[in-house]
Amino acid sequence: MNQTRHWAEMQESGIVWGMRLLLKVYLLCGRRILQVFLYPVVSYYWLVNKQGRQASRAYLDRVAGCSPSLKPGGSYRHFICFANALIDKLAAWSGALSHSDVEYHGRDALMAQIASGRGAVMLGSHLGNLDVCRVLAYLDKDIRINVLVHTKHAENFNRLLSQYNEASSMNLIQVTEITAATSILLNDKIDNGELVIITADRTPVSEQPRVLMARFLGDEAPFPQGPFILAALLKCPVYTLFCLKQRGKHVIYFDHFSDGLKFPRKTREQAMQETIQRYAGRLQAYCLKEPLQWFNFFDFWRG
Repeated sequence: MNQTRHWAEMQESGIVWGMRLLLKVYLLCGRRILQVFLYPVVSYYWLVNKQGRQASRAYLDRVAGCSPSLKPGGSYRHFICFANALIDKLAAWSGALSHSDVEYHGRDALMAQIASGRGAVMLGSHLGNLDVCRVLAYLDKDIRINVLVHTKHAENFNRLLSQYNEASSMNLIQVTEITAATSILLNDKIDNGELVIITADRTPVSEQPRVLMARFLGDEAPFPQGPFILAALLKCPVYTLFCLKQRGKHVIYFDHFSDGLKFPRKTREQAMQETIQRYAGRLQAYCLKEPLQWFNFFDFWRG
């Protein structure tokens, strides 16, 4: 596996060509018929993406090492799950998702926070399906969310989504790094009672990324400092956000993480290390709930 290649250089969106076909089949014939077409598309992608296969197998081995009773299956099944998650995104934005398809945990506490007039930072990840949360926020006018995305990595797939629902491009703030201007913009969002979602499980794209190592699935892995620094700057409550597909439903977990992150100058690195380790521990707990829904098809432990 090429250890020098950063995740942002990998074309995770390379499967978008197949998603166009699959979405058309879904809209015309429904999900059941779609499954017939899904396997040839995924089989091709699985065969040509050697690096993704290797990363998937290595990840699943780590899962088995942490929880031997889990038997999630092999890398091909992992790819199938990824394709189904992409279809869920497209289906949601095409209008096929309703509130009856969703189950919540911790929503009341979050809504109470929003009702107070002050927003919150939501630490997301590439586990599960955050697009479902975006769709629900679009349908529920009481919740306003803003999602920070990496421009280069998200552009193709978001363009595909916007072909079927222009609202899919709303509330996306495309950034490659957190700047003072970004902080000011997001602070206004928080002051307006809005939510800011940022994924906290991918390293920055800069030449000298600010990361800290944390124990995750049995080994040390790099986690970005940026999301946690941003949350501290915004001086607002912080939650973790996971949307998993369980028992045929999208199950959304809002878990309180902090009333407000603080990194005192004298103990800054230690405090941040403890915070990032706590996040890594929570991410691991949810990965072990649904291991096949972890969609990082690169060597995460080397960044």
